[in-house]
Amino acid sequence: MPAENLHELFVDELKDIYDAEKQLTKALPKMAKAADSPDLRAAFEEHLEITRMQVNRLEEVFASLGIAARGKPCEGMKGLIKEGQEMMEELDKGATLDAALIAAAQKVEHYEIATYGTLATFAEIMGHQDAKDLLGQTLDEEKEADDKLTQVAGQINFDSEAEGEGHEMAMVGSRRKSSRGKKR
Repeated sequence: MPAENLHELFVDELKDIYDAEKQLTKALPKMAKAADSPDLRAAFEEHLEITRMQVNRLEEVFASLGIAARGKPCEGMKGLIKEGQEMMEELDKGATLDAALIAAAQKVEHYEIATYGTLATFAEIMGHQDAKDLLGQTLDEEKEADDKLTQVAGQINFDSEAEGEGHEMAMVGSRRKSSRGKKR
């Protein structure tokens, strides 16, 4: 049933992000395990703990509204997680996979930043100060997570490029070998 007013939209979006965060608590351990960089693995493990606290905080928001904490399937997060899983299946462990994991994680963070920013604004407009404060705290954490991923990406992206150069050099070498055998 579509929302007919801001309050219904607010609750609908809360249910959506509640499910999204629960999905993330299952995806982050897999991303941490796939990460080659110890810094990236640590960032994922740290964000898993933060995500669990965010789930609890959302439950506080629901309680402040007198509503049972229930999620509804978040198709957006499902799609973002699926993209990340596909990268983990397609790429070999190393800097390029780490760069892909960071890209996937930052897509998630930006989705969450947009959602929590919107929800905090809705809460403020409707006078739900407790909800606004709780959602704003989570918004700040999501921005911090995005910044941390950007910092971790610095060296990983260069390492990934170096992996690519090694591949390109191998390709050039194999072309040279195959052209030597040809008659001119």
